[in-house]
Amino acid sequence: MTDHLTAWDDRAESVAANGVAKRAIPGLSASLVRVVVPAGVSAPRHSHDHEQFVQVVSGSGVLETEQGRRPFSAGSVFHFPAGAWHAAAFETETVLIETNLST
Repeated sequence: MTDHLTAWDDRAESVAANGVAKRAIPGLSASLVRVVVPAGVSAPRHSHDHEQFVQVVSGSGVLETEQGRRPFSAGSVFHFPAGAWHAAAFETETVLIETNLST
């Protein structure tokens, strides 16, 4: 049974070698992921097989896509259609909420 109410702190956390921490709430055709990225981390150019929306809750950096390089900060929202490449450099600790849609 799916919990209708949960808290991020109640979700299991995975931490990558670069310090990026993730907590996920999986759904049937979408997932919600809270990501905390330490200052100075970069995400190299990559793409996904699924559509993705990302809301920047706090922090700042630079997003790079086929449309160029643009600074982002709290309140920014990214939209990546399936297959769209993107990269990012995080200037300050950044908290993101990803919505990943299944294909």
